[in-house]
Amino acid sequence: MMRRRESLTLDMTPLVDVVFLLLIFFLVTSVFKKDELALLLNLPEGKEGGKMVKKKEAIIEMNRDSLAFNDHTVDFKKLDEELSRIEEKSLPVIVRIDKKVEYEQIIKLFDLLKKHGLNNLALVEKAAQ
Repeated sequence: MMRRRESLTLDMTPLVDVVFLLLIFFLVTSVFKKDELALLLNLPEGKEGGKMVKKKEAIIEMNRDSLAFNDHTVDFKKLDEELSRIEEKSLPVIVRIDKKVEYEQIIKLFDLLKKHGLNNLALVEKAAQ
C-alpha cells in the first residue's frame, strides 16, 4: 500500500495576529509631534491646566536674549511692525516667556500689545507633571 503525501501549508492566522499586535504596539508607544518653539524657554510651572486655543493665533516667545513672533526671531521694532499689520484685534495672542526674563522686557512687550489693541492674551506655562 502506498502512502499519500499531504501537502504542507503555512497557517497565516497567527502571523496576522502578530502583525496587528505590532501595529497596535507602535501606535500606542509613538510620540506625537509637539508644538515647535522658536526659542528654547524654561517656562514656569502651573498647578491647573489651561485651555487650548483652536482658531488662528499669534505666538510670541521671549527669553533673556531673543524675541520671536510666529516662529521668526525679531526685535522690538520689527515686532511693532508685525503687530501693526494685525487687523483682527480679538485675535488670540499666545505669549511664552522664559521665567528668567527681566520684568522691564515683559512690560515693554505688554506695552506694545496694548498699543496695538491686542488684549486677548494667553500666557503659556509648563504643564504640571
